Amino acid sequence: MRLKRATVLVTGTSRGIGRSIVSELTSRGARVLAGTRDGNARPTQAPAVIPVRMDLGSRDSIDACCDELGDELGRIDVLINNAGAFTAGQLEQQDIADMYDVFQVNLAGPAHLTRRVLPAMLERDSGKIVNHASLVAYFRFPGITAYSASKAGLSAFTECLRRELKDTNVSTLEIVTGGVDTGMLRTAADRLDDHTDPSGWQWMKPDEWAGRIVDAIEQDKHLLQPPGKGRLGKALAAGPAFLLDAVAARGFKRG
Repeated sequence: MRLKRATVLVTGTSRGIGRSIVSELTSRGARVLAGTRDGNARPTQAPAVIPVRMDLGSRDSIDACCDELGDELGRIDVLINNAGAFTAGQLEQQDIADMYDVFQVNLAGPAHLTRRVLPAMLERDSGKIVNHASLVAYFRFPGITAYSASKAGLSAFTECLRRELKDTNVSTLEIVTGGVDTGMLRTAADRLDDHTDPSGWQWMKPDEWAGRIVDAIEQDKHLLQPPGKGRLGKALAAGPAFLLDAVAARGFKRG
């Protein structure tokens, strides 16, 4: 897929992987609608970047944001559902409001936004929906029940949609992200530290991962696997349950 002069909507661009994706897209000639919750944060000063208010935290705000985009909504060639929320801890200790926010931002919001963007893509018979899942959608480790479930749901959503779009020129891409050195993941590691040993995590720089994501879009892939230990972990998760149970038992303890 050619990204030069393409219009790309990216959510969650104020920091981390989202900000790096915006920089990578503009370096390849794309025009980027950079979504943030307040609409004021600008990930880069490049003239091809247009900041937009895109809050996935509620149904009403998503519809309002799409209505504000107006004709721009119909010009989107690529939608990258990148924004994410995180909560962790043993289930009985997790905050209920945080759990609802995780499911809204990580699953319901991307599905809603895709529903608003997809009709114009189908009318043009071209476009790509990119959903940012996670290794934990497959490697279902204790201590991150709500987060893992939300990402597993996004993975299933993407796979179902891929099959729905089989006879069109609109495609999907699932990003299976492992350990990327961002503020959110560092916070996650800190919050899990009392129960989980993160010493074996393989950290990657956001710019490097963003480059791989944009490469996958240009190559029209439908799945971007994590590298190294992350890919091995995903393969392990597809094996007999007792293998993952053994890994979980070594890395997690109730507190």
